[in-house]
Amino acid sequence: MADEISFLPLGAIVQSFKVGGVDIVQGFPTQDLYASHNSPHFGATIGRVANRISDAKIESINGGKSYRFVANNGPNTLHGGDVGWGKRVWKGPTPVGVRPIPGVEGELRGGETVEFALTSEDGDEGFPGEILAKVFYTAGKVVEGGKEVTVLGHEYEAELVGGAEETVINMTNHSYFNLSGGPSIEGTVVQLCTDSYLPLSEWGIPTSGPTTYPKVPTTTPFTLGATDPDFDDCFIVDPSSSPSSVPIDTRGLPLTKLVSAHHPDTKIHLDVLSTEPAFQFYTGKWIDVPAVGGAPARGSRAGFCVEPSRFVNAINVDEWKSQMLLKKGEKYGARIVYKAWKE
Repeated sequence: MADEISFLPLGAIVQSFKVGGVDIVQGFPTQDLYASHNSPHFGATIGRVANRISDAKIESINGGKSYRFVANNGPNTLHGGDVGWGKRVWKGPTPVGVRPIPGVEGELRGGETVEFALTSEDGDEGFPGEILAKVFYTAGKVVEGGKEVTVLGHEYEAELVGGAEETVINMTNHSYFNLSGGPSIEGTVVQLCTDSYLPLSEWGIPTSGPTTYPKVPTTTPFTLGATDPDFDDCFIVDPSSSPSSVPIDTRGLPLTKLVSAHHPDTKIHLDVLSTEPAFQFYTGKWIDVPAVGGAPARGSRAGFCVEPSRFVNAINVDEWKSQMLLKKGEKYGARIVYKAWKE
């Protein structure tokens, strides 16, 4: 599978994912170019905390202590700070045989699993406690409904191993998908599993609990145009369930298909599934990457993201806090699966 799906130690990045000869994720040809030009976080593993922390601080964990972080997105902390896990060099890829992908039926042909590991020190970007984090990527092919499907499973695991009794965690992958084979996602047909989302402030912090998304119907297929509809929103998979019922380790929960997408010109399809309770859907408005290293310039709407995760800013909302609060002796976990095929 190495000629179709590749990874890098920097950020445990998903560098390429080829389907029918088309690389459907945005990236760069070398690790050095990610280090110098990856402001959009192409393919990166995001941590300690994906998405935003309001006012760049956490109140009242570890017996009432408060923690302050760098404000790198207006007044807030975004994607773990200035040097989040997507900008750290992980140990790996280490081959570890083939791990099963629960919820993916059929024999995984050509299957292989690699592990990336990172020790995040106590005080890393201001966060309390030392964390040992792991990402397992399992790639292979299955036959579903008579078609050959390329599968990439992500499994996240993290433990608080010292330095504090509690910390905060929310991991995801920040791949940008483009199924068109061209410079824009225009023409991509998308369907979400839900129309429930968290209304956001101008700086991307939820202002209330889940409500119905107002801009377009999302649970029936809709087409992404040249500029609209424009998304950068956190959708809630099951608004009827209590946010406090989400376990710190969701790996034992069933996979839910969050987003289905295809492009009628290339006939390439993508499904993103996860065990997580929410996902950020972002249509890439702010991408601005120059041509470099033989890779073309990438601009607005060069890709779209599906970032499965916990609720945005959960650690600072009492009813959601347990989703992100990792205690000593517990394991954090989550799973994401990408499935892609060409008609």
